[in-house]
Order: sequence, then C-alpha cells, then structure tokens
Amino acid sequence: MKVTEHLESADGPLISFEIIPPRRGGDLESLLRLIEDLAVHRPPFIDITSHAGEIVFQETAGGFQRKIKRKRPGTLGVCALLQNKFNIDAVPHVLCEGFTREETEDFLIELNYLGIDNVMALRGDPVGYQKPLDHGRSVNRYASDLVRQASDMNLGIYLEDLVGAAPTDFCIGVAGYPEKHLEAPNRATDIARLRAKVESGADYIVTQMFFDNRAYFEFVDDCRAAGIDIPIIPGIKILSSKRQLQSIPRTFHCDIPLELSESVTEAEDDHVQDIGVAWAVEQTRELIDRGVPSVHFYVMHSATQVGRVIREVGVDDVGRA
Repeated sequence: MKVTEHLESADGPLISFEIIPPRRGGDLESLLRLIEDLAVHRPPFIDITSHAGEIVFQETAGGFQRKIKRKRPGTLGVCALLQNKFNIDAVPHVLCEGFTREETEDFLIELNYLGIDNVMALRGDPVGYQKPLDHGRSVNRYASDLVRQASDMNLGIYLEDLVGAAPTDFCIGVAGYPEKHLEAPNRATDIARLRAKVESGADYIVTQMFFDNRAYFEFVDDCRAAGIDIPIIPGIKILSSKRQLQSIPRTFHCDIPLELSESVTEAEDDHVQDIGVAWAVEQTRELIDRGVPSVHFYVMHSATQVGRVIREVGVDDVGRA
C-alpha cells in the first residue's frame, strides 16, 4: 500500500519510523528485535536507509590496498523482511550518490518484483568516490533527477527502449529541510529546489529532523505559498545523550534550542534521556494538535525512547491520536 493511501485512509495522524540496516556482517537478531518493538505501535510503513560504497584502505603484506565497500548493504533484504514477515510497508531509500542510473533502475526493478510500493528518493551524502560519467547521463546528480527516473519507470519508460516494458507504480517520497539545506544560499532557493522535486513526480515530503516546531510550521507555510500541495510529514529525533548536542548539528545541520541544550548540559547523564523524551512528547503533541498527516521518528538501535513518547502522547492506535 502506498504511503499516500495510508495518509488518505487514516482517521488521524499516523506514526512511522526510520531504521538502518546492520553493518556488513552484523547481527540480524538485534534488528529483528527492534522491528518487533516498533511493530507493537502498528506503523503503516517504515523507512530503511541506504548507504553507498565508500573507499577504505586495507593493510596487506604488499602495502595498503584501496577497496570500495558498502558498510550497510542490507536495504533490499530488510525491505523483504518488513513486508513478508511483519506485514509493514517498506520505504527503501534510493540514492543518487554512489550509484549509476543503471544500478538505480536495477534496484527499482527488484523492489517492484518484491511488491514494494514506496521509495524515498534522496541525493545522499557525498561518498569517497565517483561513478564514471557518460556525458553526465549515467548518474543522477540531484534528487529531482532521481525522482524523474522513478516517475519515468511509472510510465513504462526505462533507460533502454524496451518493447512492452511494464510500468512500475511507485509512490515517491522526498526530503524537505525546515531549517534550509546546508548548500542552499537562502530559504527561497531551497523551496524552489523542493518544488522541482515535486514537479518531477514526488508524492509526499518527509522533513529533516528539527527540535523547534516553529521551523516546521513556517516551512509548511512557505511550501504552500510556493504551490507545493503534497503531504509534508514532520521528522522527529529524540535526543538521548550529551554527545548529540555536537553530533546532531554537525551531521544534520539543524539547531538545538537553547532551553533544550542547557537542560541536557546541566543534567546528570542518566537523566538526559528523560529530558529528550519530555521534549519530543511536547513536540509531538503540538504537531498532532495542529493536524499533521503523520509523525516520522528517526530511530537508531532502540525503540525504548520512542515507545515512551508514543505512550505519553496517547497514540494508542495508529491513525487514532
């Protein structure tokens, strides 16, 4: 079932999650336990991140050897697990960075054969190597290019002129940035780039994490003023450690409000998670009260905090807040 269909048929705001595959060779059991813990909340869909290859140097008897490895290669397998074992719609992340258009087409075909209805189209973080270019046509440079490729496949248009090619039917999600993408010179330019993704065929938007709801509401207002009328789902991250006061702004380029950062800084280490949960509870309550279509939680390895938030907010059933 498509994400947009879940949103249209819900009685109220939905709850969804984003998880990451295990590291190469990692233990699948921990991921299974995490999904089981999240499944209790009956999410209609769960996002699975994707990771491009990176350059690594391995020391050998002959010196250092350069290799390209994907640290977390299990996106496709986790998608199949979610859909077939847990009956939860999977939303795999599909990236521009590190993949050719041919590799992307193959991946989308495999997803289609698995019966997966949704994809999240992202440019992705820069990787340590570049795929070869064929006059700029063999890679998707921007998320809007990736959206267009998936949209073309929905029309039966593939990279090669294939006789009788069957169209896919993907629901396509894209990212939005309430506090502006770090590379955009201003908010207006960032909104224009988001509109380009929508015009290329995006069906819904999930925002980057934010800790001040005003950023989300202002972002939605700016999107609507620019003619972007597809659903905009807020993304929430629950602060869990003092270390994240530096790592989250550095990695995700979002602000942490002074009140939250001071509370975390002054707290004992074993109290930080309580502060993060309390802050996320207030965020989620306000978002639901303002009628958001869904709340999307960025989850790493544990469902404990997000479970506390959902219970305290009072979301007893997905779609019934």
